[in-house]
Amino acid sequence: MTVILGIDPGSRCTGFGVVDLAGGRPRYLASGVVRPRGPALAERLGEILGAAQQLIDRYNPTVVAVEDVFVARDPRAALRLGQARGVVIAVAAQRGVAVVEYSARAVKQAVVGSGGATKEQVQHMVVQILGLPAVPPADAADALGVAICHAHGAAAAAIGLRSGRR
Repeated sequence: MTVILGIDPGSRCTGFGVVDLAGGRPRYLASGVVRPRGPALAERLGEILGAAQQLIDRYNPTVVAVEDVFVARDPRAALRLGQARGVVIAVAAQRGVAVVEYSARAVKQAVVGSGGATKEQVQHMVVQILGLPAVPPADAADALGVAICHAHGAAAAAIGLRSGRR
């Protein structure tokens, strides 16, 4: 069983999505949004750290797939995003879990077929791919998209390995 924990990091809202890559096809396990309540950045990062530890301990992922930093108009926002990503990556490394990173464009391409897809299109396709009964919140859908992006690459690699291709 290959369990993938997808993370859409943010200092105010961090989405997570957990899928199992069973039979070469992603299967939904869980998703949600961590909304740190601390007023200071350090407190919010501490809450993200605790949530990441709980998620890794609960789902025992094979890999943590994290959305990469995008170029933001506000350099301070980009730094806060990078710090939230760093917390998640550090927790995964501390727990001995592999970490992979995907750009938002690569995730949209893998999930929707277009690197310029909207959040609503990502949400719609996540529902379709995973057979969800309802549309998850945007940040959770983005995190599931990151996990699906990794699952598609892992499934393709496994097919290539089984057929002798590299």
